[in-house]
Amino acid sequence: MNDLVRQHTALSESDLEWLHLLVSEWQLLSDLSFADLVLWVPTRDGTRYVSVAQMRPNTGPTSYQDDMVGHLVPRGRRPLLDAALDEGRIVREGDPEWREEVPVRVESIPVRREGRVLGVIARNTNLLTVRTPSRLELTYLQSASDLAQMIAAGSFPFPEQQVDMDASPRAGDGLIRLDADGVVQYASPNALSAYHRLGLAADLVGQHLGQATAELAPSRGPVDEALAKLASGYAPRETEVEGNGGVIQLRVIPLKPKGTRIGSLVLLRDVTELRRRERELITKDATIREIHHRVKNNLQTVAALLRLQARRMDSDRGREALNEAVRRVGSIAIVHETLSQNLDERVEFDDIADRVISMVAEISPGKVACRRNGRFGILDAEVATPLSMVLTEVLQNALEHAFAPGEHGTVEVTAVRGDTRAPDARLLITVQDDGRGLPVGFDPQSAGNLGLQIVRTLVEGELGGTFDMRPAPERGTRVVLDIPVRPQK
Repeated sequence: MNDLVRQHTALSESDLEWLHLLVSEWQLLSDLSFADLVLWVPTRDGTRYVSVAQMRPNTGPTSYQDDMVGHLVPRGRRPLLDAALDEGRIVREGDPEWREEVPVRVESIPVRREGRVLGVIARNTNLLTVRTPSRLELTYLQSASDLAQMIAAGSFPFPEQQVDMDASPRAGDGLIRLDADGVVQYASPNALSAYHRLGLAADLVGQHLGQATAELAPSRGPVDEALAKLASGYAPRETEVEGNGGVIQLRVIPLKPKGTRIGSLVLLRDVTELRRRERELITKDATIREIHHRVKNNLQTVAALLRLQARRMDSDRGREALNEAVRRVGSIAIVHETLSQNLDERVEFDDIADRVISMVAEISPGKVACRRNGRFGILDAEVATPLSMVLTEVLQNALEHAFAPGEHGTVEVTAVRGDTRAPDARLLITVQDDGRGLPVGFDPQSAGNLGLQIVRTLVEGELGGTFDMRPAPERGTRVVLDIPVRPQK
């Protein structure tokens, strides 16, 4: 719609925003009218109309099988559009049109904003299935007529109320028509069922909706009075009412077809099961986060015990082996700590990588500088946990074997992430030092070092990637890890 309006019309950006607001609401008008809606806007030179938006009803058959958006029609070909635009009134004159052997009644509704007519809504009703209307259908049609008059007067939609149409109740979910005093004139079967879910034992018709709703909701002091006023239909509002184990979502639309409020339209939806599932998910998320927190605490306890045992060791090799185990356990604990703070099983791995680098750098404090380049991005826990261990082992290996005691140097961790949108996106990680380099004849694929065995097992077996260790171009050693961004099934 933005492109069509800017290309063909002289409407301002504020006018365009008004049309967007209208289009976000007009599914309701289409459903209440049992009709297709097409929004026509006059072109910049005033000689034609361009259709910028279209809506089909959920409550009846469509009048248009084809998409009308983008069509241009010369002025004069559709007299109802001309009359509505020029006279600023709803035009219903004329005989039904025949489209592919289907009779269609056409009406034109001017779209007014701040006294100016921006365009015209063509309301097209398929008459092929016309029959004697029920009370529900009569209420729908009367409400649609009131809304159409409000659009023509520029009083609908309501600028102060931004509606999420995906979450807001629709006409078919439940509809209540109130008079000017807030008394129920009509309640659809779905609306009545929703109120029965709240504990209503009687019929709604003839009751003051605000008072009835406040009595069904749990007593909360001043909230009851506010709820009673809201459900009476005096202002456009959305809220949820909970009582008797049920939850309903309400949307109130005051009806002012001629500038004076004659009543209100209340749309409602029974969202009891939806809210129950949301609470279950929240409880499940909280449980998972608590589990990660406890696992982290347990791992930290294990690391503390290993550290305590290492201090009592007389053997230098034994002490170093226990310190390596402490760092391995610590890298896993970092992942679980991060997961305990998230709502899903995904983590920002850059923070984990930085903490792992800081933890391993304690092997040679102040002598070897470790830094990270590039971004790992967000990874699933199934990838983050083994990758944190792999990074720990590779860094630990570099700091222990690449530099002589007291020697200064640098270890760089570089991450290059492919297009995450691709199903086979990969993450290329390079760990390079400027140390003494690899021994002559060294083969990383067959080396018996425990750390390298762990790296090979995790990278190739669990992550489904590749691992290579080779001399750096100038000096030192380069380790290259190529792994899929998504976990392997």
